[in-house]
Amino acid sequence: MVKTASTMLPLGTQAPDFSLKNVDGSTVSLSDFSDSKGLLVIFMCNHCPFVIHLREALAAFADEYMEKGLGVVGISSNDVATHPDDSPEKMVEEAKSAGYHFPYLYDGTQEVAKAYKAACTPDFFLFDQEQKLVYRGQFDDSRPGGDKPITGADLKTACDAVLAGSPVTEDQKPSIGCNIKWQEGKEPEYFTGQPAV
Repeated sequence: MVKTASTMLPLGTQAPDFSLKNVDGSTVSLSDFSDSKGLLVIFMCNHCPFVIHLREALAAFADEYMEKGLGVVGISSNDVATHPDDSPEKMVEEAKSAGYHFPYLYDGTQEVAKAYKAACTPDFFLFDQEQKLVYRGQFDDSRPGGDKPITGADLKTACDAVLAGSPVTEDQKPSIGCNIKWQEGKEPEYFTGQPAV
């Protein structure tokens, strides 16, 4: 596990397209969220301690904000040859067990993760109604084994601003998590393998 920080994709970036298989067998695409008030894309997986730490809070957060009109989608891009716990079959079990009611998609080619310049799990990308990037950063200051409570404060503030049609502060802290498990020899140029401070 390499403790990795978000690449902090430039704000204003148009959401890269995707069309991936959901845990329920359907295909979910970016265009499915064109009527949403905003879209939160979370690169995540089953096994990462950073995701497990937020698991319960993430499920509750997604339920709350989907109710308010925000689109939410989770994407797992890990190489399942080296991390079988993140296989599509296990994703089905995890979505049910964790109470994830948002689409949880499998990015087997890792092309979607690379298009978003996703680096870690969890890595959060929030887009406004025009699907332009307004926030990329942490859920909150809480980390596994730390003493800070899970509040979701950073992401909530950004989502509330999007839903209100207000600007999102550009003072954003990168998300920290396990590095995405890239297929051997196919690591993106932005993956350094160096741990985040």
